[in-house]
Amino acid sequence: MAKHIQPEFKTFQKEFKKYQNILGLNGYRIYFFHEPLENSFADITVDNPRMCASVRLASNCDHKERHVKHSAKHEALHLLISRLQDKAFSRYVREEEIMEADEEIVMKLEELIP
Repeated sequence: MAKHIQPEFKTFQKEFKKYQNILGLNGYRIYFFHEPLENSFADITVDNPRMCASVRLASNCDHKERHVKHSAKHEALHLLISRLQDKAFSRYVREEEIMEADEEIVMKLEELIP
């Protein structure tokens, strides 16, 4: 028997994929989950070395469409900066690694912002 997917979860997935494409992050494998979350509407966990991410939308909240769309965009932006965040948290990061990740974000934003 097919599992019923809530309309807000379908919208969340569609919006996230839209921004993933806009931001040029199509090299990542994305796994979506609709499950209870504490203190959050949505979240993302990124494994940059493996180029995959788990994106979750809270199933224990009453979502309005605009919040679902905003949350999807918000989590896609976290994916955008995840590599820089990984480098910043790294104990043995070299300055050029931070600058490379920084430059990658700037170049993507240059393409997006007129």
